[in-house]
Amino acid sequence: MIRHPGLQGKTRSMLRALPLLAGLACCGAMAAPSTFGPVIGSALLCRSQLDNAYFHAYLTQAFGPAYKREGGAYWFKTEASLWGAQVSEVMVSDDTSNLVFVAAVVDSTPEEFEKSVRAGAGVAFKPVDASRYPLRKSNPGSTIAYARDKSKIYCAKFKPQPPGR
Repeated sequence: MIRHPGLQGKTRSMLRALPLLAGLACCGAMAAPSTFGPVIGSALLCRSQLDNAYFHAYLTQAFGPAYKREGGAYWFKTEASLWGAQVSEVMVSDDTSNLVFVAAVVDSTPEEFEKSVRAGAGVAFKPVDASRYPLRKSNPGSTIAYARDKSKIYCAKFKPQPPGR
């Protein structure tokens, strides 16, 4: 028990604030683990095998449960960066899609993000057409697309078919 009269009021107010602080800690995006770049970055660049169950488990452990399930994907809020760009969300396919994919929303334009990826990972992206907002593709198969004032990067592959088909 605290006996100092000046500290009792401060201690009580701090103790009253603890439940609020604990509630805030569980609601926002969590900081990324040190393995985020090698695991998610490699998947986004199509440099690793895509296994949606593995990535779902990894993202759930790193950031908590998905905040929504929409468009054939689980959506996770993140506080992470890849190649110098802030990553606000990561999506991983659920089992309703014919594709297995990992995607991320990045707070950068596709032009800026492509330069960051090329400098950080050595992967070049080329526009697929001459339109105003072209998709950008890499040789391994990843794609950078416009997502309003941000970018979306993804790697998508068809699910392997069971033997005998």
